[in-house]
Amino acid sequence: MDIRKIFPDYYRRNGTGLGTFLLIAVFFWVVVLIILPQLSMLDFSFRHHLPPPEMGGPKDTYTIEHYKYLVFGAKGAGSAYNVVDLGVFVRTLVAAIFVTIVDLILCYPLAYYLGQTKGGGFTRVLVLLLIIPYWVNEILRAFAFRIIFGDSGLINEVLLNTGTIAQPIDFIRANIALYAGLSYAYILLMIFPIYNVIESLDRNQIEAARDMGAPWWRIHWRIVIPYAKPGISSGCTMVFMLSAGALAAPQILGGPSSLWFTQIIYQWFNSGGNWPRGAAFAIVLLVTCIIIVLSLMRAFKVKMGDIGK
Repeated sequence: MDIRKIFPDYYRRNGTGLGTFLLIAVFFWVVVLIILPQLSMLDFSFRHHLPPPEMGGPKDTYTIEHYKYLVFGAKGAGSAYNVVDLGVFVRTLVAAIFVTIVDLILCYPLAYYLGQTKGGGFTRVLVLLLIIPYWVNEILRAFAFRIIFGDSGLINEVLLNTGTIAQPIDFIRANIALYAGLSYAYILLMIFPIYNVIESLDRNQIEAARDMGAPWWRIHWRIVIPYAKPGISSGCTMVFMLSAGALAAPQILGGPSSLWFTQIIYQWFNSGGNWPRGAAFAIVLLVTCIIIVLSLMRAFKVKMGDIGK
């Protein structure tokens, strides 16, 4: 597309006033609220940890000591690598991928049903039932999951009363409550992108495949999933990024031996008081998540423009 025609066409469709307002709003959102804070965090991550009076002085130079600490740990440590922080980092990414896969498995059938059924009262009620629980604060929902999965919670009480188990199961220590809470927290971010794409799929293609004798799994594999790939990619990206960067749910639902990488970042920023190190850890998490997302998009042949459709 000719760049010289973009803005005239844009203003012709939206008008001068609304078009200018949208450009200013998008610029403020992207530059002021996203790019500039991230650049500030990046700059901070290469600074020495100094007391406030020495900031901006001759000692305030650039360094990579905080990144080296993440990989190698403190000087004089018994191990050659920072096994604890690196282990938590890898475990956080693996858990975020697991949560994303669980949400995809749960949400794809529901999104397909909502997108392909004819609009009716039951469909609207089902969508409403999905949205209403999210009127409750995320922290309160996390505490509700802790109550449900607790030793004397609903699940253990039902299993004990039915004789299925002899003693309560520690869902908190096993991280089952954490994974369930994270999967539930971002489930709408997986459903609606897939639903919006599948809703526009021509039903005649599915009917034609059925008339040709194609089984249901081939219909989804050859028709529905390739068509819904942008929505699937969008949903998986949001769920993965938010799961990897979650803090409230790991703090509330995580077991005593469970630690999320964001909790380490939080500790460096608050109880540790070392903001440059916390910034370095946050930058590593952000860059790694972006690399994983872009790599998977390349592997599944999804373009960035497809997600924005």
